[in-house]
Amino acid sequence: MFLLNNNPLPLDTPFTVNGVQYPANWLRLTSAEEKAAIGITEVADAVREDDRFYWNGVKANPRPLETLKEQFSAQVKDTANKMLAPTDWMIIRKAERNVNVPEDIATYRAAIVTACATNETAIDDAEDVEALQAVVYALSWPTLEEV
Repeated sequence: MFLLNNNPLPLDTPFTVNGVQYPANWLRLTSAEEKAAIGITEVADAVREDDRFYWNGVKANPRPLETLKEQFSAQVKDTANKMLAPTDWMIIRKAERNVNVPEDIATYRAAIVTACATNETAIDDAEDVEALQAVVYALSWPTLEEV
């Protein structure tokens, strides 16, 4: 981001400095020395934190940890449910007509249940919002091809 007198100077927008008008593409076409000569500085853009974890993307303003844990635990359960749903009919078929569930499906379903429990435990064990964020970013689920 470019600053002029500590104010943001957007790219591709014409601007005026000391009565001199500069075209919209001037910032893109000039060197750092030319920009510095009229008082323009460049600073790194501010990093916005993930709004799911921090109010207004500000790391100093985290959302309540327990609320986040409840929210992400519910999402983990919902994900597991959605992953199990396509094969639920096989479980019903087994219960109603005693037709065996294919071994790879049974193994896959067990892996989903295990992953759900593991993910929920990791969420519950997070000691602060930053740790919870790392846990959520690292959540993993099995695939049918892996079993």
